[in-house]
Amino acid sequence: MTPSPQGRRAVVIEDHDDIRNLLAQTIGMRGFAVTTAATGREGLEAVRRDGADLITLDLNLPDLDGMEVCRRVREFSDAYLLMVTARPGEIDRLEGLELGADDYISKPFSPRELQARIEAMFRRPRARAEQADAEELRRAAEVQRSLLPSAAPVVAGYDVAGACRPSRSVGGDFFDWYATEGGLQVSLADAMGKGMGAALIAATVRAVLRSAAGQPDMERAFRDTCRHLENDLDHSGSFVTLFHARLDTARGVVDYVDAGHGLGLHVHGDGVARLRPGGPPVGAVPGTSWTPGRFALAPGDALVVVSDGLLDAYEDVDEAVHAVAEATSRGADARAVCAAVLDLARGAAPAADGPGDDVTAVVLRRLPEPRAGA
Repeated sequence: MTPSPQGRRAVVIEDHDDIRNLLAQTIGMRGFAVTTAATGREGLEAVRRDGADLITLDLNLPDLDGMEVCRRVREFSDAYLLMVTARPGEIDRLEGLELGADDYISKPFSPRELQARIEAMFRRPRARAEQADAEELRRAAEVQRSLLPSAAPVVAGYDVAGACRPSRSVGGDFFDWYATEGGLQVSLADAMGKGMGAALIAATVRAVLRSAAGQPDMERAFRDTCRHLENDLDHSGSFVTLFHARLDTARGVVDYVDAGHGLGLHVHGDGVARLRPGGPPVGAVPGTSWTPGRFALAPGDALVVVSDGLLDAYEDVDEAVHAVAEATSRGADARAVCAAVLDLARGAAPAADGPGDDVTAVVLRRLPEPRAGA
């Protein structure tokens, strides 16, 4: 026998007086505080009002069909649900299980059978599954964090930093950088969606981008990379916005391709320029060719790339762009700018279907030239 679940609540929804009383008495003997209801609507109200760890539900109710009550309960409660029915046949049983019931008991039943079924349900607590899911997400988050750069590259004359804050344990944003002969490559991508699916896509994009790191022609490398990705993205029904750039450190020249990202910013002494997109997101239009861009970083200028999660905090894109430019001008270094940009997004309202979007920022700043005599 499992120990009595003291302190737990049960709601018995049953229109037959004798059966309702038998259910309440038998369940109460197992330590539950029991509320009874003679109709489906009364039962739903009791679950909403008092909460429940266990619900017994008659399928033949005077106002609502038991299947409909089950469906409505599952919209707001994860209580164990035991259907009590005189309906014969497997179809009813399967329909109830599909709607969220945990078990069935057929009328007539004995108090001993009822207690045995309740004990069996509570020997398989949902918490175990939830703990397993949480552990899986924790491991996935650790793997995703390990794929992000652990330290900023040391590039003479430049200051580099990046930061990512997923809306959930894992997310679809990522950034990356790696040294090249005579320069540095930086990338920021945003896979459509949130959570585990987006994270898997982001990891794939990162791996394919890295595989083309040695290609000297950036435009060709980008095109070949996207061709490899398009088939996978098509099968998954997804797409990725991607900003990829190469810096020539000696000249301060940045060559870049913006695939539907639209939030690459050149912050300079006279203000901020939003870099021109070169085409749609990767995977959105198979066979696309992207137009590269180029600009020069003067001493004191910065390339700032942010993900669109920042936009949730602003009325329009221009407002967000100018807020980033101000944060960049105030930041003591690239790391401080990244932190400030992520803080800008904290004012975003949560999405209607859950947490807001992931937010990521990468900052590449050319250091000011030393003043004469300094």
